Amino acid sequence: MRSSKMEVTGVILAGGLGKRYNGIDKSALTIGGKSILDRILETFSELFEEVLLVTNHPARYTGYDLCIVTDLYPIRSSLTGLHAGLFHASHPYAFVTACDVPFSDPRIVQVLLDRIEPRWDAVMPQTEKGLEPLCAVYASRCAPQIAQHIERRQLKIQRVFNPAKILKVPESHFRRIDPELRCFMNVNRPEDLTDARQRLESTD
Repeated sequence: MRSSKMEVTGVILAGGLGKRYNGIDKSALTIGGKSILDRILETFSELFEEVLLVTNHPARYTGYDLCIVTDLYPIRSSLTGLHAGLFHASHPYAFVTACDVPFSDPRIVQVLLDRIEPRWDAVMPQTEKGLEPLCAVYASRCAPQIAQHIERRQLKIQRVFNPAKILKVPESHFRRIDPELRCFMNVNRPEDLTDARQRLESTD
Protein backbone atom coordinates (compact mmCIF):
# COMPACT_ATOMS: atom_id res chain seq x y z
CA MET A 1 0.00 0.00 0.00
CA ARG A 2 1.46 3.35 -1.04
CA SER A 3 2.01 5.82 1.78
CA SER A 4 -0.07 8.98 1.33
CA LYS A 5 0.58 10.68 4.63
CA MET A 6 2.70 13.48 3.24
CA GLU A 7 0.44 14.53 0.40
CA VAL A 8 -3.25 14.26 1.31
CA THR A 9 -5.43 15.76 4.04
CA GLY A 10 -8.31 13.77 5.50
CA VAL A 11 -11.52 15.82 5.77
CA ILE A 12 -14.67 14.82 7.68
CA LEU A 13 -17.84 16.82 7.02
CA ALA A 14 -19.93 16.96 10.19
CA GLY A 15 -22.50 19.56 9.25
CA GLY A 16 -25.71 17.54 9.55
CA LEU A 17 -28.18 18.29 12.35
CA GLY A 18 -29.48 14.72 12.67
CA LYS A 19 -33.14 15.78 12.51
CA ARG A 20 -34.29 12.18 12.10
CA TYR A 21 -32.42 11.35 15.31
CA ASN A 22 -34.04 14.09 17.42
CA GLY A 23 -31.00 16.31 17.03
CA ILE A 24 -28.45 13.66 18.04
CA ASP A 25 -25.13 14.13 16.26
CA LYS A 26 -24.97 11.32 13.70
CA SER A 27 -21.21 10.98 14.11
CA ALA A 28 -21.82 10.01 17.76
CA LEU A 29 -24.12 7.10 16.89
CA THR A 30 -22.55 3.78 17.82
CA ILE A 31 -22.03 0.63 15.81
CA GLY A 32 -20.17 -2.32 17.25
CA GLY A 33 -19.45 -0.41 20.44
CA LYS A 34 -17.73 2.50 18.68
CA SER A 35 -19.03 5.83 17.49
CA ILE A 36 -19.12 6.36 13.75
CA LEU A 37 -16.62 9.20 14.13
CA ASP A 38 -14.21 6.92 15.98
CA ARG A 39 -14.54 4.35 13.22
CA ILE A 40 -13.73 6.97 10.58
CA LEU A 41 -10.78 8.24 12.60
CA GLU A 42 -9.35 4.72 12.79
CA THR A 43 -9.30 4.65 9.00
CA PHE A 44 -7.84 8.14 8.74
CA SER A 45 -5.08 7.39 11.26
CA GLU A 46 -3.66 4.82 8.85
CA LEU A 47 -3.56 7.24 5.95
CA PHE A 48 -3.34 10.91 6.91
CA GLU A 49 -1.15 13.04 9.13
CA GLU A 50 -3.50 16.01 8.81
CA VAL A 51 -7.18 15.47 9.64
CA LEU A 52 -9.75 18.28 9.53
CA LEU A 53 -13.25 18.13 10.94
CA VAL A 54 -15.61 20.65 9.33
CA THR A 55 -18.48 21.60 11.62
CA ASN A 56 -20.50 24.61 12.70
CA HIS A 57 -20.85 23.05 16.17
CA PRO A 58 -17.22 22.75 17.35
CA ALA A 59 -18.19 22.40 21.03
CA ARG A 60 -19.52 18.92 20.27
CA TYR A 61 -16.00 17.69 19.48
CA THR A 62 -13.91 19.15 22.30
CA GLY A 63 -12.98 15.66 23.46
CA TYR A 64 -11.16 14.93 20.21
CA ASP A 65 -7.60 15.89 19.35
CA LEU A 66 -8.62 17.23 15.96
CA CYS A 67 -8.16 20.35 13.88
CA ILE A 68 -11.70 21.73 13.75
CA VAL A 69 -12.71 24.28 11.11
CA THR A 70 -16.03 25.91 10.28
CA ASP A 71 -17.79 26.85 7.06
CA LEU A 72 -16.75 30.13 5.51
CA TYR A 73 -20.24 30.66 4.06
CA PRO A 74 -23.46 30.76 6.16
CA ILE A 75 -25.25 28.27 3.92
CA ARG A 76 -26.18 24.73 4.96
CA SER A 77 -24.76 22.55 2.22
CA SER A 78 -22.22 19.79 1.72
CA LEU A 79 -20.57 22.10 -0.81
CA THR A 80 -19.80 24.73 1.84
CA GLY A 81 -18.25 22.00 3.99
CA LEU A 82 -16.19 20.77 1.06
CA HIS A 83 -15.03 24.33 0.39
CA ALA A 84 -13.96 24.82 4.02
CA GLY A 85 -12.06 21.54 4.02
CA LEU A 86 -10.14 22.34 0.85
CA PHE A 87 -9.57 25.96 1.89
CA HIS A 88 -7.93 24.90 5.16
CA ALA A 89 -6.09 21.81 3.88
CA SER A 90 -2.30 22.07 4.04
CA HIS A 91 -1.79 19.46 1.34
CA PRO A 92 -2.54 19.67 -2.40
CA TYR A 93 -5.24 16.99 -2.18
CA ALA A 94 -7.91 16.02 0.32
CA PHE A 95 -9.97 12.90 0.81
CA VAL A 96 -13.46 13.94 1.90
CA THR A 97 -16.08 11.87 3.72
CA ALA A 98 -19.35 12.53 5.50
CA CYS A 99 -19.54 11.90 9.25
CA ASP A 100 -22.27 9.25 9.03
CA VAL A 101 -20.53 6.45 7.12
CA PRO A 102 -20.08 3.51 9.52
CA PHE A 103 -18.00 1.26 7.28
CA SER A 104 -15.04 3.44 6.39
CA ASP A 105 -12.21 1.25 5.06
CA PRO A 106 -8.61 2.36 4.43
CA ARG A 107 -8.32 -0.05 1.48
CA ILE A 108 -11.25 1.66 -0.24
CA VAL A 109 -9.75 5.09 0.35
CA GLN A 110 -6.41 3.89 -0.99
CA VAL A 111 -8.02 2.85 -4.28
CA LEU A 112 -8.83 6.54 -4.79
CA LEU A 113 -5.53 7.88 -3.48
CA ASP A 114 -3.59 5.66 -5.86
CA ARG A 115 -5.30 7.38 -8.79
CA ILE A 116 -4.41 10.96 -7.91
CA GLU A 117 -2.85 12.79 -10.85
CA PRO A 118 -2.38 16.53 -11.49
CA ARG A 119 -4.82 16.43 -14.42
CA TRP A 120 -7.77 15.44 -12.18
CA ASP A 121 -9.70 17.91 -10.04
CA ALA A 122 -11.53 15.02 -8.38
CA VAL A 123 -11.33 11.24 -8.12
CA MET A 124 -14.75 9.73 -7.34
CA PRO A 125 -16.28 6.28 -7.11
CA GLN A 126 -19.03 5.61 -9.62
CA THR A 127 -21.59 2.93 -8.80
CA GLU A 128 -24.81 1.93 -10.50
CA LYS A 129 -26.48 4.55 -8.28
CA GLY A 130 -24.21 7.32 -9.55
CA LEU A 131 -21.17 9.21 -8.30
CA GLU A 132 -20.15 9.20 -4.64
CA PRO A 133 -18.99 12.80 -4.03
CA LEU A 134 -18.70 12.34 -0.25
CA CYS A 135 -16.22 9.49 -0.57
CA ALA A 136 -13.83 11.18 -2.95
CA VAL A 137 -10.50 12.91 -3.43
CA TYR A 138 -10.38 16.58 -4.42
CA ALA A 139 -7.59 18.94 -5.45
CA SER A 140 -7.28 21.72 -2.87
CA ARG A 141 -6.70 24.19 -5.70
CA CYS A 142 -10.42 23.89 -6.50
CA ALA A 143 -11.47 25.90 -3.42
CA PRO A 144 -11.80 29.22 -5.35
CA GLN A 145 -14.02 27.75 -8.07
CA ILE A 146 -16.18 26.10 -5.40
CA ALA A 147 -16.54 29.50 -3.71
CA GLN A 148 -17.79 30.99 -6.97
CA HIS A 149 -20.50 28.34 -7.21
CA ILE A 150 -21.54 28.88 -3.60
CA GLU A 151 -21.85 32.62 -4.19
CA ARG A 152 -24.13 31.87 -7.14
CA ARG A 153 -26.11 29.38 -4.98
CA GLN A 154 -25.14 26.53 -7.30
CA LEU A 155 -24.72 23.96 -4.56
CA LYS A 156 -24.59 20.55 -6.25
CA ILE A 157 -21.06 19.20 -5.88
CA GLN A 158 -20.88 17.41 -9.22
CA ARG A 159 -21.81 20.58 -11.13
CA VAL A 160 -18.79 22.44 -9.79
CA PHE A 161 -16.34 20.35 -11.75
CA ASN A 162 -15.77 19.93 -15.45
CA PRO A 163 -16.77 16.29 -16.11
CA ALA A 164 -13.57 15.88 -18.11
CA LYS A 165 -11.59 16.70 -14.95
CA ILE A 166 -13.27 14.03 -12.79
CA LEU A 167 -11.78 10.56 -12.75
CA LYS A 168 -14.69 8.18 -12.23
CA VAL A 169 -13.53 4.92 -10.66
CA PRO A 170 -15.86 2.00 -11.52
CA GLU A 171 -17.55 0.16 -8.66
CA SER A 172 -15.83 -3.09 -9.66
CA HIS A 173 -12.62 -1.76 -8.07
CA PHE A 174 -14.43 -1.40 -4.75
CA ARG A 175 -16.45 -4.62 -4.89
CA ARG A 176 -13.20 -6.59 -4.92
CA ILE A 177 -12.61 -5.27 -1.41
CA ASP A 178 -16.17 -4.72 -0.21
CA PRO A 179 -18.58 -6.98 -2.17
CA GLU A 180 -21.68 -5.36 -0.64
CA LEU A 181 -20.32 -1.81 -1.06
CA ARG A 182 -20.96 -1.13 2.61
CA CYS A 183 -18.29 1.57 2.38
CA PHE A 184 -20.79 3.88 0.64
CA MET A 185 -23.58 3.31 3.13
CA ASN A 186 -24.68 6.16 5.40
CA VAL A 187 -27.11 6.34 8.30
CA ASN A 188 -29.38 9.20 7.28
CA ARG A 189 -32.38 7.46 8.87
CA PRO A 190 -32.81 5.33 12.01
CA GLU A 191 -33.62 2.33 9.83
CA ASP A 192 -30.24 2.78 8.13
CA LEU A 193 -28.57 2.57 11.53
CA THR A 194 -30.45 -0.62 12.33
CA ASP A 195 -29.40 -2.07 8.97
CA ALA A 196 -25.76 -1.13 9.57
CA ARG A 197 -25.76 -2.78 12.99
CA GLN A 198 -27.28 -5.95 11.55
CA ARG A 199 -24.72 -6.03 8.76
CA LEU A 200 -21.88 -5.70 11.22
CA GLU A 201 -23.29 -8.51 13.38
CA SER A 202 -23.61 -10.77 10.34
CA THR A 203 -19.88 -10.44 9.62
CA ASP A 204 -18.69 -10.96 13.19
